[in-house]
Amino acid sequence: MDASPGDPGPPVAGVRLTRTEENLAEVDALAALLGGRTGVAPVLGDLHRQGRRTLPWGRAVVRSFTWDAEDRRTTQWYPQGITTSADADDSERVHGKALVVAAWYLKDEHGGNQGSRVTFVDLQTLRYRHVLLVQPRLRKGRLVLSPLKVHAGGIVWRGPYLHVAATSKGFVTCHVDDVMRIPDERAADRGGAHLRRLGVQGDEVASLGYRYVLPVRFAYQAYADEGHQRMKYSFLSLDRADDPPAIVAGEYARGDEATRLARYPLDPLTSLLVGGADGTSRPVALDTGGVTSMQGACVARGRHHVTVSHGPWMPGSVYSGSPGALRRHRFALPMGPEDISYWPSADLLWSLTEHPRRRWVVAMRRSFFD
Repeated sequence: MDASPGDPGPPVAGVRLTRTEENLAEVDALAALLGGRTGVAPVLGDLHRQGRRTLPWGRAVVRSFTWDAEDRRTTQWYPQGITTSADADDSERVHGKALVVAAWYLKDEHGGNQGSRVTFVDLQTLRYRHVLLVQPRLRKGRLVLSPLKVHAGGIVWRGPYLHVAATSKGFVTCHVDDVMRIPDERAADRGGAHLRRLGVQGDEVASLGYRYVLPVRFAYQAYADEGHQRMKYSFLSLDRADDPPAIVAGEYARGDEATRLARYPLDPLTSLLVGGADGTSRPVALDTGGVTSMQGACVARGRHHVTVSHGPWMPGSVYSGSPGALRRHRFALPMGPEDISYWPSADLLWSLTEHPRRRWVVAMRRSFFD
């Protein structure tokens, strides 16, 4: 039976996500220690790093910028996910600003994942600030703070929630009103000490040198039905094709591994996944027609747009069309592309690249891929 307008259609079997309990007590404990929540507005008024515009690089690219020298060169933090204020709000602005938000993961000297952060960028000035993602816990009444160790290969900001891809785990969700600033008197790393430490030490917080933190509220944990393979949530994007919108999730794969794309409808009242009474959400579409080495996928004007990296030296590709019939556009964007997000009023596709000294945030003409 065809779905009626506004009806996302019946769920499909195979994979599912189950929402965990909200850890509000733990977030409240962190807020009590730090003097309360600030939300994202103070972050936007306290942008202290400066990006710079660059010449467009890639056949489809019409606008690009890069980070400051430290963030361009670091071999510890790698940019991965991207979302915008156009995803967050239908006005395409948050607190009057047009924003790009990037997600990064922290890699140790052995390649292990040690944490993640998000970066708020004012597109008018290209000033930006990083916010560290953290996991607060209570152990025998004592507050413990840990890094969020996810790849953060995709993010979606919708309403008050920021969803962060966590690969085989599913994805985690933060509430942007939970952003907190660490006061100077609570900062264990003031004066430059303990810049590699994270945790609560008495009435002080060590936060790797970051002044703003955003705690995780809950997670959507990935499961599979019997006889099916659990899906990897490598990247996320917002699909506005229907009302209400949906989250598109996909998996990075090599060789003969699955290249699935799933579509989960959002509740228009909460901006969270539509789910049953048991907290389980199922996709209304599960396509197997992705491509190998997908780094990001979004739906714009009824067509899928998928980014594929060819390593640190070869320009990236974008595949467009329908799953199972995606057409490759070579040299569309710079080397090392990751996630992708659509800005409707400008008809632009935003992406970003990950390799040190070759890091850009780029906007592409969607019409290039028609």
